[in-house]
Amino acid sequence: MNASPKCLKCGSEYTYKDGMLFVCPECAHEWTNEAEEKIADTALTIKDANGNTLQDGDTVTVIKDLKVKGSSLVVKVGTKVKNIRLVEGDHDIDCKIDGIGSMKLKSQFVKKV
Repeated sequence: MNASPKCLKCGSEYTYKDGMLFVCPECAHEWTNEAEEKIADTALTIKDANGNTLQDGDTVTVIKDLKVKGSSLVVKVGTKVKNIRLVEGDHDIDCKIDGIGSMKLKSQFVKKV
């Protein structure tokens, strides 16, 4: 059985094919295979502080103490962050840090492990 691609909008794995369209039952997003190919061609190219290209699922290390806005917590130098997810915007890394939780980081403050 061929696996359907994940939803382009919400990332759901429960998509299905309906005629020429792929459909997501969770967010009701519909797209064609051509739309998926266009998005793959314009994929994000995000680089770390050393110029290495980052990808979803990479492990990175924080290179500078980072204060967490709105709390007294600090992400210390050398903190390993596993399984990152790249997103668009100023803070281009979405991740979970042990002891702190879900947060976004700037790629200029991390290096690839």
